[in-house]
Amino acid sequence: MTTITTRTVEYLADGLTMIGHLALPAGADRRPAVLLGPEGTGLSDVERRRADALAELGYVALAFDLHGGRYLDDPEEMLARCLPLLADPDRMRDIGHAALDTLRAEPRTDPDRIAAVGYGTGGAIALELGRAGVDLRAIGTVNGLITGRPGEAARIRCPVWAGVGSEDPIMPPAQREAFTAEMQAAGVDWRLVVYGGALHAFHHPPVDHTTLPGVGHHPRHAQRAWHDVVGLLSECLTSAE
Repeated sequence: MTTITTRTVEYLADGLTMIGHLALPAGADRRPAVLLGPEGTGLSDVERRRADALAELGYVALAFDLHGGRYLDDPEEMLARCLPLLADPDRMRDIGHAALDTLRAEPRTDPDRIAAVGYGTGGAIALELGRAGVDLRAIGTVNGLITGRPGEAARIRCPVWAGVGSEDPIMPPAQREAFTAEMQAAGVDWRLVVYGGALHAFHHPPVDHTTLPGVGHHPRHAQRAWHDVVGLLSECLTSAE
């Protein structure tokens, strides 16, 4: 296993002190980088391990925070914070920009090769960075097929990959169709993978707290979605190497 270095990083966003998890690959050279966003519950060891796995693959990875260092395991509290956030593109962009600035400030980051990947709310934030015209090499979103303000998807300058479970009641077929229609109308290079039989947050290992209805882990599709994300990053971040 490749030796990596990790540390917590603090930065301000949305009126909170955010606590992210930065993972660095071995070596001292500049490397392509990935901004990694969590589900609405917030940053957990799941995303930290994924950032570490990306560092082992040679990427600088920052798993960013949503709630000022808190993990919201109460569904009602999570919805009370996330629903207004998801309805406010400017707030999402502010959170994303603050995390992105932190990632760019890392000397190991190649500022010309950055991708944004997120799950649920984190995926919606990744998309909003694209709609804001941020120079990204790729955007990946799982369970976060949120449409944006009219016309702004035309600012997306990179491929977009999206994954969703076929049985996800939170991202139903109508939402998927609206998202793909937005991407197509904007001329975005987009892909959508529908994982048959999977629920919302199918990629996330089982948790020991109450979850929203329609949430459930699907081990095989979780592995497949991770492979798809890694493939996207390989295609878009390392093809020039």
